[in-house]
Amino acid sequence: MKRLIIALQKSGRLQEGSLELLKECGLKVDYRNGQLKVFTSDYPAELLFLRNSDIPQYVADGVVDLGIVGSNLLEEDETPIEIVQALNFSKCRVSFAVPKTSNIQTAQDLHEKRIATSYPNSVRKYLLKEGITADIHTISGSVEIAPSLDLADAIADIVSTGNTLFQNNLREVFPFLYSEAVLIKGKNFNSEKQALLDELVFRIQSVLAGNENKYILLNAPEGELETICKILPGMKSPTILPLAIEGWMSVHSVVKQKEVWQIVQQLKTAGAEGILVCPIEKMVS
Repeated sequence: MKRLIIALQKSGRLQEGSLELLKECGLKVDYRNGQLKVFTSDYPAELLFLRNSDIPQYVADGVVDLGIVGSNLLEEDETPIEIVQALNFSKCRVSFAVPKTSNIQTAQDLHEKRIATSYPNSVRKYLLKEGITADIHTISGSVEIAPSLDLADAIADIVSTGNTLFQNNLREVFPFLYSEAVLIKGKNFNSEKQALLDELVFRIQSVLAGNENKYILLNAPEGELETICKILPGMKSPTILPLAIEGWMSVHSVVKQKEVWQIVQQLKTAGAEGILVCPIEKMVS
C-alpha cells in the first residue's frame, strides 16, 4: 500500500503544532524526541523530521510528497512548490525593528541604512517595491544583537510576541510579511497518492473548520424566537426544538469563534437564557 511521505520540522516552533494537527486528523503518531522517521497508524503516512530550511527543496525534488513549513520560508527560499492548504497555526510576522532611540519611523527612513536580516531575499523584494536603497547584511542567527554591535541601523526578523525585541532594547517599526504554517506538495503524484492527499486535506479542513467555530445552545422564549434566529445564522439555519416548558424553545446553532462574545451579548439582550458555548472537534461541510 502506498504511503505519503511528509516532512516536518526537526525541532522548533512548527514541530509541535504540526504533530498536534496530524493527531487531530486521526493519524496516530508515536514520536519520541530525536527520532528522524516515524510511521503513523490509522493512516498510511511516513513522517520525516528534517531541518526546516531543507524541507522546500526535498518537496520540490520529489524526495518527500508533502511538507509543513512557514510561508515566510517559501517567500525567502523561492523554491517552486505548490501550497496545498494554509494551516492556521504558527502565525507570525517579519518586521523591521530598530533601537528604541532610533529616529527611524517609516519605510522611507530605511533609505541608505544598514539592515541585518536572515531573510535577505524577502527584504530585498520589499525595498525594491518601495523604491528604497539599503545595505543588506545577511546574518544566519542572533540578528537582534547587530544594532548593539554597530553592524546595522535596523534589523528585519520574525516577530511573534515582541519579547525578544524588548529584551534587546529594540522596538518594532512595522511588519512587511505575514506568515503561518502551510502544507506544501511535491511532484510525482499518481492517482493513488493523490487520493491519499485528498483524504488528508479533507480531514485538515474539517479540523480547521471545527477550530474556527463554536456550537451554541440556548433556551429562547417563543415570542422572541424570530429576533434570536436573526442573530444566529448558523450553517444553514438554527435548529429549533420545543422544551417541556410551554412557551420556550431550545435553539442550536454554529457561530464563528471570533464573533462568540458579541453574539452572546446580543442573545442575552434578546431574552435568551441558559446559553452554552461548546467547542467543535470536527466540522464537515
